[in-house]
Order: sequence, then C-alpha cells, then structure tokens
Amino acid sequence: MPTERTFRVWRGGADGELAEYTVEVHEGEVVLDILHRLQATQTPDLAVRWNCKAGKCGSCSMEINGRPRLSCMARMSTFEEDETIIVTPMRTFPVIRDLVCDVSYNYQKAREIPSFTPDPETRPGDFRMQQSDVERPQEFRKCIECFLCQDVCHVIRDHEENKRNFSGPRFLMRVAELEMHPKDTEDRRMVAQEEFGMGYCNITKCCTEVCPEHIKITDNALIPLKERVADRKYDPVVWLGDKIGLRKGADTPMVPNTRPNTYPEEDTPE
Repeated sequence: MPTERTFRVWRGGADGELAEYTVEVHEGEVVLDILHRLQATQTPDLAVRWNCKAGKCGSCSMEINGRPRLSCMARMSTFEEDETIIVTPMRTFPVIRDLVCDVSYNYQKAREIPSFTPDPETRPGDFRMQQSDVERPQEFRKCIECFLCQDVCHVIRDHEENKRNFSGPRFLMRVAELEMHPKDTEDRRMVAQEEFGMGYCNITKCCTEVCPEHIKITDNALIPLKERVADRKYDPVVWLGDKIGLRKGADTPMVPNTRPNTYPEEDTPE
C-alpha cells in the first residue's frame, strides 16, 4: 500500500530555499522515483539531473539528509517511517538550479593530468604486464565520475580557495593509477605534490565512505601515492643523486620510479 511522506527539496539557485511537499511513496521505490513523481504531479519545473537510474552513470548525485548519495540508489525503505527526507544539491559545486550543479571544475582538473606515456621504443607486441598490474587499474576504472568523493572532501568543500591548487580525490586517484602503471614512463610524483596538492589530503577516508562503487580510494590510491611522493622528496640517496648528477637529466626534478608496482597483500582489490 502506498504511504505519504514529507519531502523538503531545494528550489532555486545558490540563494534558494527548501520547499516542502507531501508525496505518495510506493514499496521498493528510491528517492529519484519520488522526485520524478513530484515533477509529474506537483512541480513540473523541478530541475534534477539523471540518466541511467541504475547507479552506473553518476548523474543523479545530490545530498540526501546531509549525506552525498546517488538518488537512484537511495531506497526509501532505508529511512524511518516518520522521517522527513531533505534533498539538496551537492554543496561543493555552484548550483545552477534546484538539484543541478555546475561540475565543470572536475573536467578542468581532468584535463590537467598528464596522459599515459609509454616508452616510444616499445613495440605493441612487446607490451606485457603481470596480472597484478592488470587488476590494480581495474579497481580505479570502476569510477563512474559521480563526483561524490569530490563533494564530500572537506579540503575543497570548506575552502573555496583550495580549488586553485587541489585536484581532489577522484583525480589524485587517476594520477596514482598512471604512476603505478608499469609501462608508463612519466614520473608524476612531484606533479602530484606541487600541481595537484597531494599534501592537502589528510586521508580522513570520507571519499572512500561515499563511493558508490566501493573503490578503496584512500588505502589503494592516495596512501600509496603519498608514500611515493615522500620517497622521492625525502630519500637521502635520491637527494644525493640529484646533487651530484648520477642520473640522466640531472637538471630536472624527476628520477626513475623505483617503487614496486604492487600493493601490500591486505590492500589488493577484491
């Protein structure tokens, strides 16, 4: 039997306000279903972004009762019977209207990442990888770019000025994926630190907690990347090599990546 529930939904732009609605809810429905019913029956001009309704496109990201979530994966059965559901846009990004945000910041950061750079002398038939090296990027590539990890990251959520020099967890994960790739020749460790703000991340794991694909962003990407950056910046042997020019291209701040391209056993993606 359908029941009536109270929804409070953000209406307007950055200076908007919450509007209250009483709406019919059926068994098995998710929050996105209710928003569609509101559009159909009470407020046809409600702006909400969505696409697949299967938790795979990342389009319907918003905040539900203060928590960043995909509205198509937020089942109504998970809320208390008398609980008011408060639906607001992601707070880290500018509001266009209602529940739709301008997430262009994320695409700008994506363009800044150096692309995959294999050895130009390697022939396609010579390109071989261990199975563990294949499995590692597969975990990171599950990302659906919902940007919930970007939204919940307090480094950019609470400090607008950090957007200039901090890429956020989604793109630090991309840097880590490329840095750990055994066939990539680009050294991204100092780039991660100096251009993408690796040092701003204090590994609170909030990004991991909200990831709908259950990617271990902190444990398998951010922490290993921090370790590599620390090795490059503070290893006394590397420092000495820089000073006396024991490597090719001693006038550049990069050295060949010597860290093993493997996880500790406990961090291996399932």
